[in-house]
Amino acid sequence: MEQIVLRYGVIAIFLGAGIEGEPFALAGGVLAHRHWLSMAAATLAAIGGAFCVDQSWFLLSRRLRGSRMVERVRERPAFARALALIDRYPIWFVLLFRFVYGLRAVAAVAIGASRVPALVVVAFNLVAAIVWGVAVTALGYSFGPAFEAAEARYGSIVTLAAIGVSMLALVVVARWRR
Repeated sequence: MEQIVLRYGVIAIFLGAGIEGEPFALAGGVLAHRHWLSMAAATLAAIGGAFCVDQSWFLLSRRLRGSRMVERVRERPAFARALALIDRYPIWFVLLFRFVYGLRAVAAVAIGASRVPALVVVAFNLVAAIVWGVAVTALGYSFGPAFEAAEARYGSIVTLAAIGVSMLALVVVARWRR
């Protein structure tokens, strides 16, 4: 198991943090606590995944404002709320959207459909991704002792269950986003 994590852990955290977010950044912190990955690598992977995916959605929606894809997202109730918040507080919205549950899925698309300048979005999205990645990975690191205690008590089933839950989360999110 350790060899798989050493080989693919950073990639999994990068992709997972971009797609699902918190569970993968938390897992990166736990893995760093176990010394299976460095804290810097886990944190940078979480930051990079979150930033790259959100920035990609922003750029895609900015380019395809009138497309069916953006129009489908526009139909969601959260989209209207997001646009109202973007109009009132553009910088704060870009800084904080990744911390609000239920808003993250449409936020980057809403920002792309807004009039917020791209350079502002890039700069503040990077700041937000750094704060988010450091905070969530550090939280995962602090959960490391509890995870190790559970694993010591219940065996490797805890690790397998954590991997299973993470994989299930990816499948559910992938299906939901379709």
